[in-house]
Amino acid sequence: MTETNRPIIIGVTGGSGSGKTTVSKKIYQQLHGQSMLIINQDTYYNDQAEMTMEERKAVNYDHPLAFDTDLLIKQLSALRHNQAVEMPVYDYKQYTRSTETVHVEPQAVIILEGILILDDERLRDLMDIKVYVDTDDDIRIIRRIKRDMEERGRTLESVINQYLKTVKPMYHQFIEPTKRYADLIVPEGGQNQVAIDLLATKVKDILAQRER
Repeated sequence: MTETNRPIIIGVTGGSGSGKTTVSKKIYQQLHGQSMLIINQDTYYNDQAEMTMEERKAVNYDHPLAFDTDLLIKQLSALRHNQAVEMPVYDYKQYTRSTETVHVEPQAVIILEGILILDDERLRDLMDIKVYVDTDDDIRIIRRIKRDMEERGRTLESVINQYLKTVKPMYHQFIEPTKRYADLIVPEGGQNQVAIDLLATKVKDILAQRER
């Protein structure tokens, strides 16, 4: 495999509710016309089918050990070598992995987004560009409450309890420290159009250089 046909991998990280998904989607939109793929780290939460529902709910989902990082690295490496993968599907309402998978073909640009994608050196080494989305804690908790209640069927009490018990402390212990690995820090997430424009331009430049 040569550099000219290897996918470009962009890592987008930050705390829960920071705007990672919005940044990823805006980059995607700016690169319209390129073959692209967005992978969410949440897809690779551990398979917990053998656990009871109460045990699943008690898991700390903001800890690095909550993810099947080995599988993520294996599949991202395969995509990087232009090999298709069977990507897992995570069921948020059941707190475990679905029995279904999704067939995914490699693309020219792959955006990997998630709260802990910069925590593992093996994963970082697969990325061409590493982005940290830095957003105020108050804004992030409001966004998380809205998302989890509307999209994931959670109650307000459960969202607040989880935030205070695990989300906030894990952010300061594991997520925020990975900021030092980022090539670019983007304040205020999807509202920072200048940073998004710069990212899209950089990717276009890399793609253009490879075509020469």
